[in-house]
Amino acid sequence: MKAFVLRSYGPPDVLELRDVADPVPGPGEVLVRVRATSVNPYDWHLMRGEPRVARLMPGGLGLRRPAVDILGCDMAGEVEELGPGVTDFAVGDNVYGLLVGGGFGERVAVPVDRLAPLPEGLSHEEAAAIPMAGVTALDGLRNAGRLQPGQTVLVNGATGGVGTFAVQLAKAVGAHVVAVCGTHNVDLVKSLGADEIIDYRRDEYPGRVRRYDVVLDNAGARSVSAHLRAMTPNGIFVAVGGPPGRWLSPADRVVKAQLRTRFASQSAALADAVNYKDKRAALLDLNGYVEAGRLRPAIHRRYTFDDLPAAVTYQETGRVPAKVVVTVP
Repeated sequence: MKAFVLRSYGPPDVLELRDVADPVPGPGEVLVRVRATSVNPYDWHLMRGEPRVARLMPGGLGLRRPAVDILGCDMAGEVEELGPGVTDFAVGDNVYGLLVGGGFGERVAVPVDRLAPLPEGLSHEEAAAIPMAGVTALDGLRNAGRLQPGQTVLVNGATGGVGTFAVQLAKAVGAHVVAVCGTHNVDLVKSLGADEIIDYRRDEYPGRVRRYDVVLDNAGARSVSAHLRAMTPNGIFVAVGGPPGRWLSPADRVVKAQLRTRFASQSAALADAVNYKDKRAALLDLNGYVEAGRLRPAIHRRYTFDDLPAAVTYQETGRVPAKVVVTVP
C-alpha cells in the first residue's frame, strides 16, 4: 500500500509517499481500507515534535525521532479484514475512528474500541472530519466543563475544527452559546447556531460582565486571567489549544489556568481526546447527535491524497475555518 511516512521531525515536506507493507490486524483489530482522513493540529505537533517538552514525557512524541511513523488520527473507510476475536464488525462495514496514527495511509489496522459505524447520512469525507475535533469538543463541554442546560458558554475560536463542533454540541445540550470569531467567519458561526457572536476585531472581548459558566478556549488569544474575570464565581475554564511554541506552548496554558484557580471557587480543566478512555462510546454519542440532525461537520477544503502535505501546510497556518479533509482513492 501507499502511505505518507514520517522518518524525522520537520516541516510537511518530511512526509514521504512510499510503498509499505499492508498492516495485519491483530486480536481485537480490523483492517480498514481508508477512504478519507482529515488533518488536525495533533498531526503537525507530532510531525514537528513540538512542544519539545512532550518528547520527554512517557508515551509522548519520541525523544530523537517520531514515535509514530504514519500520522493521521482521523479516518473513515471500509472494513476489509477481521482480526482474531472480532465480532463487532463485518467485512464491508463502513466505519470511522480516532486513531493514534495511520490515517495517512491506504490501509490501517485499528482496535475496535477506537471505531464506530459511519453515521447515517454522512460521506466518508464528512465522517473523517469528526473524530479528533468532535471528541475534544464533547470532552471539553460534557466532562471537563460539566455544561448544563440553561448555562452560558463562551466558545473562543468558534470556527476551528473543535470550535465548530463545540458550538453545535453546546446548543444541543440546551446552553446559551456565545461564539468568538473574526469578521470573515461570522456567517459560518451563525450557520452553526450560536446565540451571540463576538467579533474579536470589533467587539469588546471577553467582556466586563462576569456571566460565563463555561469558557472553552480553543485559540489562546487572550490571557487566562481575562477569561477568569469574565466567568461566574463557579465558572469552569476549559483549555483546548493556543498559539504553538517550540518548547512549552500550548501545553503550559492549562497549567497556568490551574494555578490561578487553585485557591478559588472557579476551576480549570483540559479537553483531551487523545487520552479519552472510551473513544468508541464518544463516537457513538456523536453519531446520535448527527443522526438527530443536531451536528454536522463543517468542511472548508478538500485535498487529494497526493496533495496531503499541502493540506498539512495549510492546517499549520492556524487560521483555518472548519475542517480540512483528504480523500484517499
